[in-house]
Amino acid sequence: MALESFMAPIGTPAPDFNLEAVDGTKVGLGNFAEAPALLVIFLSNHCPYVRRIEQALGAVTAELRERGLVTVGIASNDIVNYPDDDAEHLREQVLRAGFTFPYLLDEDQEVARAYRAACTPDLFLFDADRRLAYRGEFDKARPGNSVSADGSALRAAVELVLAGEPVPEPHTPSIGCGIKWKAGNEPG
Repeated sequence: MALESFMAPIGTPAPDFNLEAVDGTKVGLGNFAEAPALLVIFLSNHCPYVRRIEQALGAVTAELRERGLVTVGIASNDIVNYPDDDAEHLREQVLRAGFTFPYLLDEDQEVARAYRAACTPDLFLFDADRRLAYRGEFDKARPGNSVSADGSALRAAVELVLAGEPVPEPHTPSIGCGIKWKAGNEPG
């Protein structure tokens, strides 16, 4: 069942994290302190909404990295019940999609809860002060439509953030597969 983003309030500070990446390194929010813009995106390997945009996401984030955007992917799904989202399968996704950003494992799901992530993909764009500037869709591409996956909504938001400008609301919520919560971890 498809879910929309919870749409955390603009200006919310980026919650801290320190997680293991699929390559075995530890990555935390502090690793990105100098970046003028930070994109935190909750992803999964098996979700058709993510699969629909993953190659464009890899290309767009690599391109925007040249402009100052730093991206980090986080996988928070319950891997016991959804083994396609374990580290081995996420490493395959990195290669398939061309991700050049760290892809982190949120096994206890605390980071997803802190960010108020609801679905995959769920995008959170923070400014240089690590205040939420945009939360919403990557673009209009969805499973079952023929819209080009080009990251147009994200691109527009990043351009404004890098220019020090606010991203005008309303933001169109991201839509995707609901995060697969472990029993008792569901947001309240």
